[in-house]
Amino acid sequence: MLRSLGQRPVTGSDEDPRVAELRSAVSRLRRELAAHPAEFPDRCIAEDELAALAAMAISGIPEIPRLRRSLLLIAGAIGSVSALARGLSDVRSAVDLFGEPPRH
Repeated sequence: MLRSLGQRPVTGSDEDPRVAELRSAVSRLRRELAAHPAEFPDRCIAEDELAALAAMAISGIPEIPRLRRSLLLIAGAIGSVSALARGLSDVRSAVDLFGEPPRH
């Protein structure tokens, strides 16, 4: 995990380290969810929102309100699946790197 927001990836790219962390956390949770054998009612919601987060991470700096909305939907969909708790926590930490959405 990156230690600070100012730290750059080792690859030398100009990629925002927050975006790299988000992409990595989302990718891990997607793999964990795909490997999880149990079906549950909101699994497709979690899969769809993880795909949306992955797309936002690929496109650059994501919109903070949309990040938070996706996180809430994912947490609601898989929050009771204890095997996915660590991955969900990692995604939440990655979303938190972007800070709070601006208040209107």
